[in-house]
Amino acid sequence: MQSIHNYYGELVFTKKIMEQKLSKNIYKKLVAAIDNVEPLDQSISGEVAHAMKEWALENGATHFTHWFQPQRGGTAQKHDAFIDYGDNGEIIERFSASQLVQSEPDASSFPSGGIRSTFEARGYTAWDPTSPVFLLESGKTKTLVIPSVFLSWTGEVLDLKTPLLRSLAVLNEKVLALQKLLGNKNAKQVKVFAGIEQEYFLLSKDLVASRSDLIVTGRTLFGAEPAKGQQMEDHYFGNIKENILEFMEEVDHTLYRKGIPVKTRHKEVAPNQFELAPLHQELNLAIDNNLQIMEVLKKVADKHNMVVLLHEKPFAGLNGSGKHLNWSIGDNTSANYFEPSKSPLKNISFIIAISAVLFGVKKFGGILRASVADAGNDHRLGANEAPPAIMSVYLGEYVSNLLNSIEKARTIDEKEVNEITLGVQHLPKVNKDYSDRNRTSPVAFTGNKFEFRALGSSSNPSEAGTVLNFIAAYGFNEIYNRIEAKKDDADVKQKALEVVKEIISETKDIRFEKNGYSKDWHKEAEKRSLPNAKNTPEALKLFLKEEVIKSFSKFNILNERELKSKVEIKLENYIKTKEIEYKYAIKVVNVLILPALLKQIEILSKTAKNLEKLSLKSDIFLKEIKTLLELYEDINKHNLELNDFVLTQCGKTSEIADNFASKGVEILENLRQKVDIAEDLVSDEFWPMISYQKLLNTF
Repeated sequence: MQSIHNYYGELVFTKKIMEQKLSKNIYKKLVAAIDNVEPLDQSISGEVAHAMKEWALENGATHFTHWFQPQRGGTAQKHDAFIDYGDNGEIIERFSASQLVQSEPDASSFPSGGIRSTFEARGYTAWDPTSPVFLLESGKTKTLVIPSVFLSWTGEVLDLKTPLLRSLAVLNEKVLALQKLLGNKNAKQVKVFAGIEQEYFLLSKDLVASRSDLIVTGRTLFGAEPAKGQQMEDHYFGNIKENILEFMEEVDHTLYRKGIPVKTRHKEVAPNQFELAPLHQELNLAIDNNLQIMEVLKKVADKHNMVVLLHEKPFAGLNGSGKHLNWSIGDNTSANYFEPSKSPLKNISFIIAISAVLFGVKKFGGILRASVADAGNDHRLGANEAPPAIMSVYLGEYVSNLLNSIEKARTIDEKEVNEITLGVQHLPKVNKDYSDRNRTSPVAFTGNKFEFRALGSSSNPSEAGTVLNFIAAYGFNEIYNRIEAKKDDADVKQKALEVVKEIISETKDIRFEKNGYSKDWHKEAEKRSLPNAKNTPEALKLFLKEEVIKSFSKFNILNERELKSKVEIKLENYIKTKEIEYKYAIKVVNVLILPALLKQIEILSKTAKNLEKLSLKSDIFLKEIKTLLELYEDINKHNLELNDFVLTQCGKTSEIADNFASKGVEILENLRQKVDIAEDLVSDEFWPMISYQKLLNTF
């Protein structure tokens, strides 16, 4: 087998290839745009497009596509061939500057949340040069893929990437302004880095074929708890079977060719659950790569006669799947603002950066929860494998003590803080922790980064990344404004430390170091007035608070119309997801569950009658028949109730979503409880769906 470095990134239009195919001046300008040093110089687009086309054709590509992130979730693409008419009417291969920079997909069926009518189909994709162009393979076909943003013809946001890029721009602006105020002349550009861990379930395709609820909804609507689930904890980090390793090897190989640096693979807690983790990269690229990772997992699994499940909770009673967003802020000097240093100025930057995040979470913790809200994640948040919906911050013993010392200090100046932070530079870096982890915290400081653990496994990390960038930018901006507002003659660094001291005191309520799963924490969080949205509709309303709308608009992330559109789309997606689940549950009960119960009752009834003919006791059979008949009636009653509930839903989108999240969830849960009891009483011969035990004992 080839060494990884021999084929790594062979499907990517890398800087090395650019340098070979572009003139020095064009190459320099393009790299400046890629590295976000300068805006894209439109005059270079023609030569860049030609170079991309030549490279793509050399590698067997016949088409190109703008690849974007519509708000429905997932990614989207429309392929066009590299063909056009030449001067004499003959067919030639052409890829122009205008085709590279902008495309116009038919946008009529993409959700817009009221931004445009269905008959207003025009939408534009525009090249994002900060994410590399790559080749997409499908059999013998190759397509040149251009990562892009997606906007309406009026310029309003229709995707998830545009707000992310805007949040990166405003964070860059606010951090650099503060660094300049502190006297840092070397910082010219802020960089946000991320490592996105991805959990998933892997199942046999043949077995999944017998679970139509999994196929239609992505999760099991019914299923009795298996005798052996995850209670032995023997799956976690266990030996990986040969066929799974073969699958993982192909996933890794495919991703390496795409220039995606996957590092880790292992078994997770639940049976048939696994995790993949890459090296850290700049946030925009890390997110684009995560979207590719999800697509590759599914594609490779299919080749191995397997199915990858990315639903957050495909199996009740077992751990669900998430993705952890490890997030940090640095600059062009290779500084990491979340990593202590021997430099006094950098240590001040470290304390300020921590304070900025604390202030942002204190102010906008609710929308951090809303950024990960969807129907799948509602099943997972707060369970033993995921943090609660209360957005708190865990800092660890050392940093907590550090902030407490600053808060209690009588005098606060650079000398005093240097004494307080004496030894901070000795904190273990990168791959070591100086305190225990807290997996129950949604936002945990883990040495030189924050780990946001609340994302669902199927989610696009752009939304969470956008909000993290926003709350940090808001915090940095607040610190800047407070420093500027101080009219005394103190040194600017002393002013900064005085502001930090204020913020440490103001944000104590959102710091929590103990068990986030405990009932006591929920009671305590209520006393602290921390938001605790229990479901998606409740969480999304937090985006519509006046202060959120004003701040998003002021920071040019989403204007009021775009933000309301976003909420409307997410509510519509929630309703559609729940409606599909409810309708399919009704169908499964009517055509599979109730007939299975009747078969079991019929067999038992015949047996009881035969025993009575022989003058033998049939009490035990009559008792079981009675139990099954009562179950039949209960299941039918709950099923009819669910059907009536779905049929009677009308009114505003927000009202329907609220009803689906409360009454609908309750009815389906009551129905499921009865069906799951029936599963353990009906013969396998009659039960129409493969059990959890058989489904999950494959890998």
